[in-house]
Amino acid sequence: MTADWTGSAIAMLEADANRSADTHLHVFPLPAEWGIDLYLKDESVHPTGSLKHRLARSLILYALVNGRIHDGSTLVEASSGSTAVSEAYFARMLGLSFVTVVPRSTSQEKIDLIEFYGGRCHFVDAASDMYAEAERLAAECGGHYLDQFTYAERATDWRGNNNIAESVFSQLSRERHPIPSWIVVGAGTGGTSATFGRYVRYRRHDTRIAVVDPEGSAFYGGWANQDPSFTTGTPSRIEGIGRPRVEPSFVPGIIDEMIPVPDAASIAAIRLLKQRTLHWAGGSTGTNLVGAFQLIARMLRDGERGSVVTLICDGGARYLDTYYSDDWVAERGWDLAPHRARMEHFLSSGEWREE
Repeated sequence: MTADWTGSAIAMLEADANRSADTHLHVFPLPAEWGIDLYLKDESVHPTGSLKHRLARSLILYALVNGRIHDGSTLVEASSGSTAVSEAYFARMLGLSFVTVVPRSTSQEKIDLIEFYGGRCHFVDAASDMYAEAERLAAECGGHYLDQFTYAERATDWRGNNNIAESVFSQLSRERHPIPSWIVVGAGTGGTSATFGRYVRYRRHDTRIAVVDPEGSAFYGGWANQDPSFTTGTPSRIEGIGRPRVEPSFVPGIIDEMIPVPDAASIAAIRLLKQRTLHWAGGSTGTNLVGAFQLIARMLRDGERGSVVTLICDGGARYLDTYYSDDWVAERGWDLAPHRARMEHFLSSGEWREE
C-alpha cells in the first residue's frame, strides 16, 4: 500500500537524522580582551559533507508528507552542486531514481559525487535552462521535481524540531553570550536565512540576521532595491551561494543586513581559516567569515560585547583543484594578498579597513 511505503520512507529519513550526531560548534580564536566570541557551525560533517544534507532531507520529507512522492517515483532537481549530491544519497536510501539537471560546464568532481550516490546528470547548455528542463523531465516521467529554489524556505520547520537554528541556540546555552548578536549566512536558495530569521523572531531573541552575497549574485541587489525580479545574468563563482536571479525561497523581510563580498576575499578567508584553525572549507564559508569579521569590527567600534555565529558550509577537500590551487586562482585574475592583509590587520587590531 502507498501509505505503508510512505510511512517506511519517512521512518528511514528520520533514522538517518537520528544516527547523525549534531554538527559541532567550533570557536574561532579571537583576542580575549575583545569580549566577543565567534562560532562556526560545522555542517561539513554531515554524511554527504555539506549544509545541503539538511535541505535535501527536508525537501524529500516535505514532498512525502504532501503525497508528491510514491514508491517508484523518479526525483528530479535543478542543481549541479551539493544539494544534488545529498538528494541522490536520500533517493538511493529510499530506492528511488534521481536525475539532476546540470550545465555542461559542471565540474567532473561534482558529477562523480552525484553518480557515486546513484544519481544521473542531465546536461543543458545554459544554466538558465535548468529550471524549465527539470520541470519538463519530471512531467515526462511522471516523477517529482523537488525544486529547491521554491520549496527551501517552507520545507524546514522553522519553529524547531532540531532544525539548524534550534541546534545553534541549544549549543550556545552554556556560553557566556548564549544569545548571539548576529547570525551570518549566505544565500543559495534563501532557505537557511529564512529558517534562522523566522526562528529568532518566533523565539523573540534579540539576534540580527546578516546575509553575505558574492559577486554576480542578485540577492543583494534585490534586497537593497526591494525588487524580487532583480537579475544579474551572471553565475556566482562561489559554489553553493549566489544566484543570477532572486529565488522564490529568498525572504528579504527577515534579513537585517546584507553584505556584498568580493570573491577573492572569500578565497583568502578560507585559506586563513585553515591556517588558524586547521578547519578547511569551501568558498561559501569564506564569504561567511568576511561578513562576520566586518560585523565584529563594528561591534568593537561601538563598544559592544557578545557572540556571532556563522557556518562552515562544506569541506575543503572538494576544492583542492580550484579554491586551494594557486594556478586556478591566478587564472581568474584574483589577487588574494590585499584581502588577506585586511583580515590579518582586523585579527590583530579589531579594525576593518575598507577597500
